Order: sequence, then C-alpha cells, then structure tokens
Amino acid sequence: MNQIELARQKIATGLGISEAQVDAVVSLLDEGNTVPFITRYRKEKTGGLDEEQIRTIRDAIDVARQVVQRAETILAAIEKQGKLNAALRKEIEQADSLKRLEDLYLPYKQRRRSRADSARERGLESLANSVWDGRLSGGQLAAELNKRVGTHEELTSVDLVESGVVDILAERVAESVVIRDIVREVCQRSGSLEAKVISKSEESATYRDYDGFSQRISRIPPHRILAMNRGEKEKALRVKVVWDFERAEERCERFLRLDQHRASELMGRAVNDALGRLVNPSVEREVRRDLTDTASQHAIQTFSKNLRSLLLQPPLHNTRLLAVDPGFRTGCKLVVLDEQGQVLDSNVIYLTGTDDKIAAMRRKLADLITKYHCRVVAIGNGTGCREAEQLVSQTLDEHKLDCRYIIVNEAGASIYSASDVARDEFPELDATVRGTISIGRRLQDPLSELVKIDPQHVGVGMYQHDVDEKALKKSLDEVVESCVNNVGVDLNSASAALLSYVSGLNQSMARKIVSYRTEHGKFRRRADLLNVAGLGATTFTQAAGFLRISDGTDPLDNTWIHPESYPVAQALFEECEVSWQDFSQGISSNSRERLSQFDATQLSKSLRADVSTIQDILTAVSRPVRDPREDLPGPVFRSQVLSLDELGEGMQLSGVVLNVVDFGAFVDVGLKDSGLVHISQMSRQFVDSPFDIVSVGEPVTVWVLSIDRERRRLSLTMVPEAAGF
Repeated sequence: MNQIELARQKIATGLGISEAQVDAVVSLLDEGNTVPFITRYRKEKTGGLDEEQIRTIRDAIDVARQVVQRAETILAAIEKQGKLNAALRKEIEQADSLKRLEDLYLPYKQRRRSRADSARERGLESLANSVWDGRLSGGQLAAELNKRVGTHEELTSVDLVESGVVDILAERVAESVVIRDIVREVCQRSGSLEAKVISKSEESATYRDYDGFSQRISRIPPHRILAMNRGEKEKALRVKVVWDFERAEERCERFLRLDQHRASELMGRAVNDALGRLVNPSVEREVRRDLTDTASQHAIQTFSKNLRSLLLQPPLHNTRLLAVDPGFRTGCKLVVLDEQGQVLDSNVIYLTGTDDKIAAMRRKLADLITKYHCRVVAIGNGTGCREAEQLVSQTLDEHKLDCRYIIVNEAGASIYSASDVARDEFPELDATVRGTISIGRRLQDPLSELVKIDPQHVGVGMYQHDVDEKALKKSLDEVVESCVNNVGVDLNSASAALLSYVSGLNQSMARKIVSYRTEHGKFRRRADLLNVAGLGATTFTQAAGFLRISDGTDPLDNTWIHPESYPVAQALFEECEVSWQDFSQGISSNSRERLSQFDATQLSKSLRADVSTIQDILTAVSRPVRDPREDLPGPVFRSQVLSLDELGEGMQLSGVVLNVVDFGAFVDVGLKDSGLVHISQMSRQFVDSPFDIVSVGEPVTVWVLSIDRERRRLSLTMVPEAAGF
C-alpha cells in the first residue's frame, strides 16, 4: 500500500467520512475545480463536505504526494550510487513523512567533507567496521590500533588512530535512524526552552518578561515561541533548548547493547561524540524549527479566523455618510459618500487652533453633515482619532444633529491610497482623499473594500512578520476567496479586485470583465460572460454561480442556482405549479409556502436530478439574494466620547472586538487604547479558545476589571460577577 492510499485512509478516519468521499474530492480537484465550486455545486459527489473538510483533504493529499515524489528522488539517487538493496527500498517506500525520508537518506547524501571522511582516507574504515561488528576486544583491539600507526603520514600515534576510528564510528551512530528517533523523543519529552535577556538597551525592555523564562517544550503557547524568536532575531534574547542529554545517551547505549559489546569503551566514546557533536545540535535545531512551524501555523490560523470575521462584518446598506481621516499637521480629511459609496464632496478641518478656529471647524463639519443629510460619521482610528472623535461628538451635540459616529479600523488605508488599484479607481484624486474614501466604504461594505488591500495589512494579525510569508499569503488569500464566494458578487458593480477572488477568475480575467462591462454596458445575462475575451466554458462553469445580475433578463441569474441547473429549476417550477412570471417578479408567500411542502427526495426522482441540487434550488428560490452577513449583529455607534479618567472598576461598557488572540481579545470601548479581556474572563466556564466565545467585529458587553492609569492599560471582563455584580 503506497503513501497516497495510506493518506486516503487516514484522512477518511480523521474526518469521519468515507474513502469514496476523499477520492471524489481528489478527482474533482485534479480536474481543476475550485474549492468554493466543489463545496457549493458538487455536493452530490462529495456527500455534502464543507469547505474546511475539502481543504483538509487537499492539503493532506498534497503532503502525501510530496512524500512519494521525494521517495522516488531518493531511491533514484541511492540506486545511482549502487547502494540500494531490497530492505532499504522497502523502508523508503514505507516512510510516512519527509523527515523520515531524510533520516533514511542521510548516510547516502552528498555532504561536506567530515572528520570521518578524513579517517577513511587514512585507511581506518576496515578497522572501524571490525570494532562496530564486535570482532575485536582487549588485546586484539590494542594490537590492531598499534598496527595502523605509521601507515599514513597523519597516523603518528595510537591516540590519533583511535580518534580516527571513533570519528568513523560516531558518524555511523549519528546516521542511525533509531538513534536519531531516541534523541528526538528524549529531547521533546524532557526539554525546556529557556530565554535570557542579553541586551539592556531600551529596545530590549520589550522582552523583560522573558528574562529567566523557562517552560517545557510541550507546554509553551505559540505566541511565546514567536515572541522569543523575534527577541532572538533582534539580539535581545538568548534562547536555548535544555534537556536530559544523559538519559538520551543511556538509551542509545542500551539500544547498541554496549554493556555486552567487546569494545564497549571505544564504542561509548563514539556514542558520546556522536550525540554531542553531530546528533544533539541537529535535533535541537530541528525541535526549535518544529516549534516555530507549529507556532507559525497557529498564528496563521488565528490571523485567518480574524480576517474572516472582519471581512464578513455586516454592510451598512443605503446609508449616506461622512468619512474622517484624522490628522494633526495636515488636518482631518473629510469625504462625503452617497448610499452607493460615490464621492459627493470633500474638505479638510483642523484639530488645533484658537477656540474661535475650533468653533469654525465644528460649523464646517455641521454644514457638511446637514447639506448632504449624512446619518453616520466614520472616523479612522489613526493618529488624532480621539481628538477627531471629540470634535465630532461636540459638533453633533452642539448642533443637535440626527447623526451618530463610529470608529473604523483604518489599517491598510494608506497602503491602498497609494496603490495602482486606488489610482485606477480615483485617478483625479489625491492619495489622502482616496484613503478617506476607503475608511468610509469599509463601513458601507467591508468585504468589497477590504479585498483591495493585501490581507496582511488589515490589522487583525499578530506576529505576521515572524511566520512563513508564502504560507501566510496562501491562507489569507483562501480566506478572502472563501468569503467572497460565500457572499456572492454583483457582476455589474463589483470592482476588479473583488471579481479576482471569484471562483475560477484571476486578476487578469477580472480586469477583462470590467473592461467589457465599461465598453458594452451592464451584463444582462450570466451567459454574456462567454463574450469576454479569453473566458471559456471551463471558467464560466467555475465562476457563473457566484456572480449575480439583479436587473437582468433571467431572474435565475440573481440566485445561487447554477446555470447548469436552470433546466432542472424550470422543470421544478412546472412540477410545483409555480409560475415563471411569479418568480421573475419576486416569489410570493403563497408560492413559497407551496414549494416548502414538496419533498426534495420525491422531486429528485420525478425530475431525475440529485437531491442536493433540488434542495439547493428550493433554498435559492425561497431566499434568492440571501446575504449571510445579514444574520450577524451590526456595528456599534457612539454619540459621546469616553476617557480613561471617567472609568471606574465595575463600570459596564459596550464595545467591539478588535482582535482575537490566544490569550484573549482586545476590545474597543471608545478609548484611545483598547482594553483586554483575558481568556479567563470570558466565561464562567473553562474556555479552550477565545474564538469559541468572540470574533472580530462582534459587539460585546464588558465590565471594567482593573485600570492601570500610569501604563494606560484597561482590563475588562465579560463575567459580571468578576466585576462585583
């Protein structure tokens, strides 16, 4: 049984599904289908597997294929050396990981010249083999060592001969797969990671909590591993693995049965040298690397979860607003956006000056809000945010305006403003105005606006600069792809940036679609996509179901029903006696009620279609343009400014989750700095992960637990009893 077949079994067992489902997913992926397409439109083949399960299958099969490919390369290399035998071939073919393969390949791998190589060149290999095989002992060994003295110009003494033999034996010990496994196991089970501050500079103060730090390898939280790695990289920390070397040496000696070996003393020296010089440093580096890889994967998963929550925040539809990008030196940029996010006006106000000047700024702000009937003010959370918030709050109160404000995370807005995407979108506007537009639009439709920014810059990750950049980008891009395809895209209004994440499309094709739309006007049917240069039947199949046309000629084009299922949908309408006219004008409650009474299984038999497709059609017809974001709580608006001095322990506050990390969540309660709800303060019961309780963008009720006014730190709780209630 090869590794691909073993992987299939392991995946099926791990996910609690059949091997047939695994095979179906692998076949669909190999045919070029995207994960979103398979998830939504190939349920009948996968048995209704969700997106996460499909990605898990894909990733596991990819790893298994890498192992098989590497095994083939190693077998060819060893065979070329003339050293491949049946037993070694079997071991290599049965290796279940890249690490195992590299251990098996180690004795045959080309490497730098070693001390053992030098000893072999001096003619000591046959003697070392005799020692290893236990053919020499006592006087015999001494005699053989003496014989080698003078046989090479470098062998001028018995000690030098003995050292050369030990070098060969040590390398042989170090290349043993079992020996390396023993050392790994002991290091991982007994090891601790220790850190010490080595620099007293101001920058090193960040790491003072890690001075004298020590924790078992198996228990170190991922964020601490990444923090220590960063400190080590910045030369602020010295980090090392401390473990029970003696125990590993004892176990290796037992494995080699040195107590029964005829040359136990010489072999003991070889084991000690092999572990201390060759194996231990390698394994310690490997353990650090494995810890970092695990921590990086965890950090990427955390970032991905936060990004998903951020992208799926509910849009603020049909709301005219004023966007504010705070600033001191160059002032606060103001942009008025209409209900569709189009720019109506722009201006600048200043946060500093005499009382008369500040009063004039408040009047200018009030005039803009009144003139354009703005219902919301969106304030970016950058430098000057709290001062801008103070000015907005005073303006709303002083002029009795029917308007509220909200603080918007502006992370990435400045990067967007200078990007090609922004220049193409607003070629005539200054970069600062583009950034302000982004702040307002990400409140009106977070998903459509945030896709224009590299996901790494949206401000919801920790240690993103300390993890594998390629793996991070892949994961975040998949999150954006997943969100875009879960929500769906309006074909006639979507930007190229948004379209590029649609199943089957890329940046080049997205730009072609926008160019076609600009030249020929709105798309009237999904089928018109086939008129776009380079967009063929395969791409159309992958993309069409995720693209909607709200005012086209075919009402099915505004649903989740895929064009390939239109004939089934039309037959279903006839079967259920629902008129096409009724559907095209918005399905009535009577028709919806009639459809709900039909059994999908029975319909699938009469229409000769699979049950999954019938169920999806019935769901799509009942809620043609359902947006999953509508089910989530909306944003939290404010009308008054809050200061740290106003707070007291036990005070109840409303806030919004800004970021979720391993140890808790940071919550914006209207202060300059966010407060922390530690994981222990999230529930009365034990909480395994903060993600089980909260998500980015979620409104929460919290109570003040403690205030450190000197360090401006606010500790919050979601458990009222903890705050004295």
